[in-house]
Amino acid sequence: MSEIKVPDLGESISEGTIYKWLVKEGDTVGQGDVLAELETDKVNLEISAEEDGVISVILRQAGENVAVGEAIGVIGAAGASSAGESGSASEGSAASAAAQAPAAAAPAPAAPEGAAGSTAALATPGARKLARERGIDLGEVTARDPIGRIAQADVNGHGAAGQAAAAPAAPAPQDAPAAAKPAAAAKAAPQDGKAVERKRMSRRRLTIASRLVEAQQTAAMLTTFNEVDMTAILDIRKRRKDAFKEKHDVGLGFMSFFSKAVIGALKAYPLLNAEIDGEELLIKKYYDIGIAVSAKEGLVVPVVRDADRLSFPEIERQIVELASKARANTLSLQELQGGTFTITNGGVFGSLLSTPILNTPQVGILGMHKIQLRPIALDEERTVNRPMMYIALSYDHRIVDGSEAVSFLVKVKELLEDPEALLLEG
Repeated sequence: MSEIKVPDLGESISEGTIYKWLVKEGDTVGQGDVLAELETDKVNLEISAEEDGVISVILRQAGENVAVGEAIGVIGAAGASSAGESGSASEGSAASAAAQAPAAAAPAPAAPEGAAGSTAALATPGARKLARERGIDLGEVTARDPIGRIAQADVNGHGAAGQAAAAPAAPAPQDAPAAAKPAAAAKAAPQDGKAVERKRMSRRRLTIASRLVEAQQTAAMLTTFNEVDMTAILDIRKRRKDAFKEKHDVGLGFMSFFSKAVIGALKAYPLLNAEIDGEELLIKKYYDIGIAVSAKEGLVVPVVRDADRLSFPEIERQIVELASKARANTLSLQELQGGTFTITNGGVFGSLLSTPILNTPQVGILGMHKIQLRPIALDEERTVNRPMMYIALSYDHRIVDGSEAVSFLVKVKELLEDPEALLLEG
């Protein structure tokens, strides 16, 4: 028998949310089989079986928050019945607890009415909290866990049974804790006579929301704008795209041009490639460029490492791979961590102009927008239509002055309008 535990989730991540179970109690599993999917602030991770056996009990349900190292289920020996295994394991756990308990010469004080009982130490934190809120004595709750630990589902079941016995016709309480509800439940309820849908926010969406608010509250964020004549880049892509695709097996997009232009500007204005650490500046001498990608669960920013050392096809290839992983929800934590500067492209959705929000602790982010034909005055007498793009730089004014930010954006513009200069900046 072994416990199914939440694995180490990586740097700065101490908990996650069970997104869904891929097995149920009684299923036979083999070592390495994927049992559940765990949602973290950044990526979804798979939890696999460490040995062959049978799923004897599932302790934590989809939608519940769990900590690193916490047991969320139990795998019993293959061929053994779940009920038999549960009974013997519970008996063993009870005997072990009794053997380790203090002598009965000094009996423990009785738990106060409505509080958790003497078995609280064998309950998960969520179960104890739910029991306190509902006034349930954990000593009266039956655990399904073979090692005797009480989970939220056990408290829910006990509370439901007690309510049914005491008042079968009473309606369910209106203010039941959200943790007791299934994560995927989306319930329609009348509000002033009109239907609404109540849907739980995903852990990633909650994290995105808090980080965006944090960025606006902690950074002195300003945005400066400019526009780029995309004629030269479009001409190169038109002339070279077929040969580029045939030789490198990847398309020649805009992101490689913009990545190289940003790197050139960062070398000229290094404070845009820095971050604040207390009362010090960390000015980074490497260029890990984050590329914002819109995925189902929200915006993610995978990182192209050492982009200054990569060729155009290498940058394009990495961006395609990272974007595909983002949309398939298979990015690793390593692919999301770090980054010294971010590029985001609202133009793919038709945005003409926007003010991007900083991806803290970075102090700069470049926003790309839709390419649109606009009349441009060449001189006092001549006007032509040119494919123009507005670009925006949001920056942290605590360490980047306005003159430096404007100069940075002008440098990006100059490099994009003269793509051959990107080779020289290499």
